[in-house]
Amino acid sequence: MNGFRAVCAAITALTCAAVLPAVAGAANGGATAAAASTLRVLPLGDSITWGIGSSTGNSYRSALYDQLRSEGHAVDMTGSVRNGDMADPDNEGHSGWRIDQIAGITDYTLARYRPNVVTLEIGTNDLGQQYQVPTAPDRLHALIDQITRDAPDATVLVGSLIVSTSSTEEPLRGPFNAAIPGIVQSEQAAGRHVRYVDMSALTPVDLADALHPNDTGYRKMADAFNAGIQAADNAGWIKPPGTVGRAVHSGVAGKCLDVNAGSNASGTIAQIWGCNGTVAQLWSSFTDDTLQALGKCLDVTGYGTANGSPVEIWDCHGGTNQQWQAYNGGYRNPVSGRCLDDPASSSVDGTQLVLWDCNGGPNQQWTADAA
Repeated sequence: MNGFRAVCAAITALTCAAVLPAVAGAANGGATAAAASTLRVLPLGDSITWGIGSSTGNSYRSALYDQLRSEGHAVDMTGSVRNGDMADPDNEGHSGWRIDQIAGITDYTLARYRPNVVTLEIGTNDLGQQYQVPTAPDRLHALIDQITRDAPDATVLVGSLIVSTSSTEEPLRGPFNAAIPGIVQSEQAAGRHVRYVDMSALTPVDLADALHPNDTGYRKMADAFNAGIQAADNAGWIKPPGTVGRAVHSGVAGKCLDVNAGSNASGTIAQIWGCNGTVAQLWSSFTDDTLQALGKCLDVTGYGTANGSPVEIWDCHGGTNQQWQAYNGGYRNPVSGRCLDDPASSSVDGTQLVLWDCNGGPNQQWTADAA
């Protein structure tokens, strides 16, 4: 715990508040449940998410952050970039990016930050750059599929494109926006937590330039996203976030817990591999005692409990074969009483992990990186 507290000195207090209870609970043999209103929000999109046109650089993020906190939520804004003078300026907004470019970073971003809320505002640059405009809604649909696959526990709020005065973008905006409700409806029909957020309250007077909101426009965006989050929370969609994605190091030197070939297909083996920092090695622990990577749970094949039962990833379903509790420096499956084990302390990349009687050996030691 002291190592985690040291790291917390360098990161936001809210991140620590979300992570430390889970770590402390695991150290005592079980996880401590976080409040359902704990929000780890990933603002995802282009320069509007980044905050161009905002006098402070805060985009809609600052007003949304303040609203959510005033409503009693613990909030952690997350992402790989920072902009604005707000208390928590983390976000994933990239100026000039199209849908396909956001899709290119989504797998890693979702695995690394494991948000339970994603606010998505993307597509303006596809239209403004006239980039394969007829298929832009298809790309948006594919991106939402990708997000829900990578983080099936997350709520995704899909904003319509805001009004513009661009002679290139504005004529194309209506047909693009008209496709979004149908995309969202199909996602909901598939059981995914995706909501449509209507940004039509913004008018040309809410613009700082042809494409970007001014401060008033950004506040209107915050209001719209906030209403979406509250509706999702009232529907029971928002669950406590897991820890951020971290490498899990084996006691066998230089090796990490890894998903074969970075595949998210159910049945893909869990293995040891040289530590490389890829998405295949980013794991999050959750309050239901699951250990997850690539949107799937670490799973004992066929509910096996015997020594040598192989371990893989599978769709999370709450079964006892997907529960892992901290034990003697490693992970124990409580129903079998056996531990996650690297057979014969193998150092060969690709060795499939198994269950085995807990013995405290280095091949059963698993240490997660600090958050």
